[in-house]
Amino acid sequence: MKKASPRYEFDSKPASGETQQIAPGVHWLRMPLPFALDHINLWLFEDGDNWGLVDTGLGDAQSIEHWRRLFATTMNGQPLSRVLVTHMHPDHVGCAGFLTEHFDVDLWMTRDEYLLCRVLVADTGREAPPEGVDFYRAAGYSDDALARYRKMFGMFGKFVTTLPESYQRLQDFDKVQIGDHQWEVIVGKGHSPEHACFYNAEQDLFVAGDQVLPSISANVSVYPTEPAANPLADWMQTLAAIRERIPPEVLVLPAHGKPFRGAHERIDQLIRGHEERLSVLWDFCDQPRRAVDVFPALYRRQITGDNLMFATGEALAHLNYLLLQGRLQSETDHAGVAWYQRT
Repeated sequence: MKKASPRYEFDSKPASGETQQIAPGVHWLRMPLPFALDHINLWLFEDGDNWGLVDTGLGDAQSIEHWRRLFATTMNGQPLSRVLVTHMHPDHVGCAGFLTEHFDVDLWMTRDEYLLCRVLVADTGREAPPEGVDFYRAAGYSDDALARYRKMFGMFGKFVTTLPESYQRLQDFDKVQIGDHQWEVIVGKGHSPEHACFYNAEQDLFVAGDQVLPSISANVSVYPTEPAANPLADWMQTLAAIRERIPPEVLVLPAHGKPFRGAHERIDQLIRGHEERLSVLWDFCDQPRRAVDVFPALYRRQITGDNLMFATGEALAHLNYLLLQGRLQSETDHAGVAWYQRT
């Protein structure tokens, strides 16, 4: 009988801040995160007398300390030739400014990711905008939850070292040469606006970032800046497109978890999981519900103050998907709260 996806390639994993070679010239670097998701995988590539890097870790003191040690150990004093970043979330881009400045090299990102990162960093120290407060009030937030949103607003930039003022643009289907191998850029959408993945046909490797993870699904959220967005449609459409561009048994190098095979099966699981949740959500909306009311239809885990905004954003992504299909309708009451019900 065929084994279920994913099929992990390695029994071991590198210790926090350490590396493990997984293919000729390819090193898996595992960096710590101070969150429930406690690590991120970064990828170092031998590039002649230099190193190429995909993703950078969080821009905090602990990550920078690990990097300074790695300069002398794994990297053997050899510099980075470039820093490539899959997308703009702080665990991926956080140390990019530090590393590009330290080695005087270019930052490589897609345009939407670079520009949105700059915008979010610029929010640091600002008060929460009225549009954001109204957005979460419409979702059904209590006064305490709104106060927490106001307090947390602008925290993004505290985990991102200062980005360079210019960058090298990555686009879908671009080819990037690192050492002896060519990597094709494959763009996904939904988790972030223009997420770059990298496929190396010669070595049968696929750096997936957060686009294809082995045991969890990346958060797909609606945010106050674009309240009518439909990121879940983008997510599922680009997952299906990625499936067509990579082999079924490529070795997937994910941002979280361990390298695995079974990419096509895993993509099918991810799409099917969202389709099942959409069906449950539609059934659940047999009577009017706020966004905060639909959590039991979407999540097994408990929703607390720490994950409330992630849960709300993803709930709204599913609600918007059904709204735009005409399967739900929405009405806003006199208090500015949106109520969703089946059509």
